[in-house]
Amino acid sequence: MEFNSSSPRTIPVVSTFANPFDNNFDDTNSLTGVNGQTRKPIALWPGMYHSPVTNALWETRSKTFERFLDPPKDAPPQSELLTKTPKQSRTSILYSFSADHILREQYRDPWNEVRIGKLLEDLDALAGTISVKHCCDDDNTTRPLLLVTASVDKIVLKKPISVDIDLKIVGSAIWVGRSSIDIQLEVLQSTKETSDTSDSVALIANFIFVARDSMTGKAAPVNRLSPETEQEKLLFEEAEARSKLRKKKKKVEEKKEFENGEVNRLEALLAEGRIFCDMPALADRDSILLRDTHLENSLICQPQQRNIHGRIFGGFLMHRAFELAFSTAYAFAGLVPYFLEVDHVDFLRPVSASIFSFTSYKLFASLS
Repeated sequence: MEFNSSSPRTIPVVSTFANPFDNNFDDTNSLTGVNGQTRKPIALWPGMYHSPVTNALWETRSKTFERFLDPPKDAPPQSELLTKTPKQSRTSILYSFSADHILREQYRDPWNEVRIGKLLEDLDALAGTISVKHCCDDDNTTRPLLLVTASVDKIVLKKPISVDIDLKIVGSAIWVGRSSIDIQLEVLQSTKETSDTSDSVALIANFIFVARDSMTGKAAPVNRLSPETEQEKLLFEEAEARSKLRKKKKKVEEKKEFENGEVNRLEALLAEGRIFCDMPALADRDSILLRDTHLENSLICQPQQRNIHGRIFGGFLMHRAFELAFSTAYAFAGLVPYFLEVDHVDFLRPVSASIFSFTSYKLFASLS
């Protein structure tokens, strides 16, 4: 099954490295914008992270995103909430891996599959665009909302993703709360053998975005969502149930007390660990201390990794965290690990970066 890139809602992704041997190569630094005005290409905008997908998304939605770069001063907040459908925010992006060898090389891992860490970046970028679409009121006189990734509810890989076959990501808002938006993304990759749409789903991810008032920083209400089809209604109900479960689990965790069985298990593990530390000769040769699987990576956050709000791009953080976790599993097992799923990711606080103040952060990973 071939993907159709002619749909107005499908955004084609191209490589961000120009080929100097291409006859169409052009190194000009300006583009003709709206009303014939010359503007810089999207890749040179401040806060622009140079990812092929982010480039494509920003270029497609440049009119919307330009409001974020230069918001009107003293603009009022959105006065009236709109009711939108999932269809209005639905967006898809197409990777033409079979035709664009430079793009293919940007995403290839050593095992000829797509780099999952880089794909996580793209998923976050697409989810951000979908949240902007849903919250946009098409009124240039109001101040835009600050939309940030609050968490990733779950990411499940259903089958390996080849880098030689065209890839498509489709997503839309499936549920909204007062100030939160649940966005579901599907990564699709079809072959001649798997013409069925359900068989082409390679990965499913759910991102939770929250809206903040760009001036006060407080939670801001978002547009309502009205599902139309039976599938949209089902996704809405499932997302609402997950939201209630998250709130319930949060309350339980605050008052969590270990049961007797859990206490005994923890005491046994601690006793085994003490043998490793005090009498290593008597320790189990088939076991290893948790601290011995620990890997750490320190990075300096540069302006190129910040988003339009001056914060470090959440997708960049997930990309780095995934590759550190992959390295940890690889070093421990001595064999190539296969990614299956991410249970939950929480962004506890924003990571800031500016021209004059770089932020250093550390990533920690260990097996548990």
